[in-house]
Amino acid sequence: MLHHVYLLYSESRDHYYIGSCANVEERLIHNNGGSTPSTKSGRPWKIVYTEIFQSKSDALKRENYLKRRKSRVFLEELIRSIKTR
Repeated sequence: MLHHVYLLYSESRDHYYIGSCANVEERLIHNNGGSTPSTKSGRPWKIVYTEIFQSKSDALKRENYLKRRKSRVFLEELIRSIKTR
């Protein structure tokens, strides 16, 4: 089963959220539904970046790498890189 690393953006909080899951669209619905405390205050969220991995393990490694960067500049460069391809 494929797994995704995703980056969400909240205009209301001007904030990015990094996560991983098997189904990004379902996860976005869940996050925008308000049932997740860490994303409840940023609704509505929109998907601004995704990466696909063959295994959950690889997706979690990438998610953790992105979270450790803690750099808005890095995340925005990542987003721009897919828009210029």
